[in-house]
Amino acid sequence: MTAGTPPVLIEKIHDLSGATGDELVHVPDTATALVFRTTAAGHSDLLVVGPRTRASYHAGKDLPVCLKIRLTPGTARPLLGLPISELVDRVTPLADLWGDSAVRLERRLADLDGDCDLILKHLGTALQARIGMLPRDDLACGRLVRTAATALSARRPARLPDLARRLAVSERHLRHLLTEGTGLPPKSFARTARLRHALTCGRARSARLAQLAAMAGYYDQSHMTAEFRSMMGVSPGAFFAGRLPALQPC
Repeated sequence: MTAGTPPVLIEKIHDLSGATGDELVHVPDTATALVFRTTAAGHSDLLVVGPRTRASYHAGKDLPVCLKIRLTPGTARPLLGLPISELVDRVTPLADLWGDSAVRLERRLADLDGDCDLILKHLGTALQARIGMLPRDDLACGRLVRTAATALSARRPARLPDLARRLAVSERHLRHLLTEGTGLPPKSFARTARLRHALTCGRARSARLAQLAAMAGYYDQSHMTAEFRSMMGVSPGAFFAGRLPALQPC
């Protein structure tokens, strides 16, 4: 792979054999991801899941294989060939973006008999090969988006004018790169990243809500509660207590 190419972060999310009836919560996410899944009936598909701005709650499915590859900021735009702003809150077959090459890849993965390690290896190889063919300008933009996204994901995110000066680009250009490269404008990106900090801290610690709000970078508890209601559909107290909205079909 070309030196400096943005890395692809691969993580196994679910192997849902026998998980029918379990609650499945999709929380807001700044990342674009690829999902390969196989149903109990043997049907396989390879999907692109765009960034999510609101949580959704579903009943679990009986999926013998369900793997998710999370793409680092700056990788998805050149890899998929379109502005990620077009994929926000959408699930799209990869074949709609890559054509026949995605169809062939999906078939190869389906022929691996549900071996998750081999599936991840093949997917990773395919992504690295595609990234390795990208023009240098695309890679440079990807690195800039990744640097900016990291700064906006901090507990106290950088101000966009300060970040633009540090990266030696105009604020307008940086806003455009971030929106196209991650799918989310800078404020929405930072807002979603902060909510995810709160979710991580809330699950790992038994902190009071006021303490959790401070740890996650909110102004105060009421600010965090308003953000939870807007993005998660419930208050933080209800969410962490397991009082979730009604489950919807996946």
